[in-house]
Amino acid sequence: MDIDLLAKMVREIMMDHDSVTLPGLGSFAAEVVPATFSDKGYTINPPYRRLYFLPHQGSDTLLADLYSSSNNISTADATRILVEYLTEMKEVLVAKKIIVFPGLGRLRATRENHFFFVADEYLDIYPAGFGLEPISLKTHEESPEEVAQAVSSLAQMLEPEPVAEEIPDQVGNDVVTEPEQEPEPEPEPVVAEPEPVVEKPVRKRRIPLVVSILIWVAVAALVALIALAVVGRVAPDWLDYYLYSPEELEILHSL
Repeated sequence: MDIDLLAKMVREIMMDHDSVTLPGLGSFAAEVVPATFSDKGYTINPPYRRLYFLPHQGSDTLLADLYSSSNNISTADATRILVEYLTEMKEVLVAKKIIVFPGLGRLRATRENHFFFVADEYLDIYPAGFGLEPISLKTHEESPEEVAQAVSSLAQMLEPEPVAEEIPDQVGNDVVTEPEQEPEPEPEPVVAEPEPVVEKPVRKRRIPLVVSILIWVAVAALVALIALAVVGRVAPDWLDYYLYSPEELEILHSL
């Protein structure tokens, strides 16, 4: 019996069971941890199975049964060998405060000799979660060049374009020309008494006030929407303070 074989047997048993007893030392147990959020709520981590250590012993004989069947010995002899080995392991743990289980993690002891287990970061004892990967909710992060281009586009949108009148040419195509002015009326002929000739003012075609207001409101709304999108990409933390209440921010930051 050695630590490599013990760690291998514990891992094999925990793939199909929720706990396994180490006679004279304690028990290993596992529980499923549901999916969680990280990165301020922008990343969804898949569920996994967490392995931890219990100081009290269970009543199962899973470890002894596996060792017995693997070495063609009786369960009683397997239990005796395990108890002797785990008793020595407990003494080493009390003296050195740490024992490494290869492929599982580290069993440690405090100054008061309370035992606890630290699993390996990439330990996988959850067959049902095979292939599950974290999902990021961040689709794209703008570069400084993209942000500058977006700001430049906003500036161009704010410049009003001149309105030109379209009139058909001889072949029926639309031709853009300058606004047409009405010709000045000819003076009336003098018959008996000359009368003063009054020139009619030339009316310029203007865009109705309501239409102009609607156009500017639409442009302002579009600019605000694009600015909000840019700020959401560049500084999402700043935007969170305006989108969530203090209670919601506290919950979001604690994830």
